[in-house]
Amino acid sequence: MAKNEKYIPALNQNWLTPLYDPLLKWGMRENEFKRHLVEYSNLASDQQVLDLGCGTGTLTIQIKRRFPQLKLIGLDGDSTVLHIAQKKAEAAGLSIQWREGMATALPYPDASFDRVVSCLMVHHLIASNKVKAFQEVLRVLKSGGEFHLLDFGKPSNLVMRMISIPIARLEEAGDNIQGLLPEMLRRAGFTSIVEIWRFKTIFGELVHYRILPEAI
Repeated sequence: MAKNEKYIPALNQNWLTPLYDPLLKWGMRENEFKRHLVEYSNLASDQQVLDLGCGTGTLTIQIKRRFPQLKLIGLDGDSTVLHIAQKKAEAAGLSIQWREGMATALPYPDASFDRVVSCLMVHHLIASNKVKAFQEVLRVLKSGGEFHLLDFGKPSNLVMRMISIPIARLEEAGDNIQGLLPEMLRRAGFTSIVEIWRFKTIFGELVHYRILPEAI
């Protein structure tokens, strides 16, 4: 990683990483929004899928359980969370490929994946790296592929705007909260960005986008 790039680990600090899974499970009802992402990402058993910013592997494991024949890779820039993810997969009896890598320089050839999914990773990236990551996703998607992104978005009401203030200041979620992700995706080359679903949490409002390289 270049010196001028900023990497933000889970919960902003490495020493908080062990608290990440409990916080998402009990504080944000993680199973509900990740179950939705598995259900509505148009996944199929014959696909090759990348879970970008897989963290501790909860979503990756849910996908593999639902589609055991699917070729699945979980990628993250944090070796600590990848170790946790691998242990969780082994405990569940699942064979998943885990790889350390950065969203801004994906270690895969062009047109490698039918689907790229990403959940609660993008708000860790500074603005310029969000666009770089989106360009990389576009590059590795096959023709007809889809990018499914679930992350913090522009709040839909005053209560959600107030709740979102701490997360916007703590990490790099200001772009998300201002509703800038669709424009960043267009700058990266995507032409179809459709909002699928919203989910309110104690930290702010999550939005699921279905993103395509070609207009529909």
